[in-house]
Amino acid sequence: MTATEYALIAGVVFLAACLQASTGFGMGMLAAPVVAMVDPALLPATLILLALLVTVLVTVRERQHLDLRGTGWALVGRIPGSFLGAWLVALLSKEGLAWVVVIVVVTGLVLAIRGWAPEPVRVNLIAAGAASGIMGTATSIGGPPMALVWQGHQGSRLRGTMSAFFMVGSAISLVALGVAGAVTGQILALALWLVPAVLGGYVASRFVNRFLNTARLRMLALGSSALGSLLLMGQLAVAAMQP
Repeated sequence: MTATEYALIAGVVFLAACLQASTGFGMGMLAAPVVAMVDPALLPATLILLALLVTVLVTVRERQHLDLRGTGWALVGRIPGSFLGAWLVALLSKEGLAWVVVIVVVTGLVLAIRGWAPEPVRVNLIAAGAASGIMGTATSIGGPPMALVWQGHQGSRLRGTMSAFFMVGSAISLVALGVAGAVTGQILALALWLVPAVLGGYVASRFVNRFLNTARLRMLALGSSALGSLLLMGQLAVAAMQP
């Protein structure tokens, strides 16, 4: 990886960590398309490792506002979904995984824009947790299902509940990916180098929360994700046309 590529990934991880710490989700949607453009082999383990750090920090900060009951039911679905997602990582090629990233991001954008709002009842929480486990483990983008089912939560409750779920869910996903052989030394080394970017984004989120409301942050996440997906689709299309 060149210095330019590392700087690009570090910059987007800083922004993604800030977004994740401010809203409780969005790190994968923002960063995964950019990371996939640099090297799809870095997905999903690199971002899941970094997201685990962010979620631990936010869960501790917002520990008094957690929806523990809802988190528990969502994790019931997350566990089997994570191992199915790890199986997909082992099955797909780099290009196939990149296309899965595009499909997941675009689907999440469409559902978010249409304002679909399933009730956070037990069945929906388990189903959303399973979908999040599959998507999060396969692509590092597990936020959309949980954001849909928990969009009635606001502020600290949303950030804390989402972070608690993803803290445990990310750990489960890493175990599943480790079993599948998808956590390499290169990925661990890169994640370690990117820790300062994550910590910087977390610190920045404390200031961002004072100026950007939930609606503006949501639009920022959707807009950034859409741009990243378009760039990644363009890169994949160019690669497909080459002999």
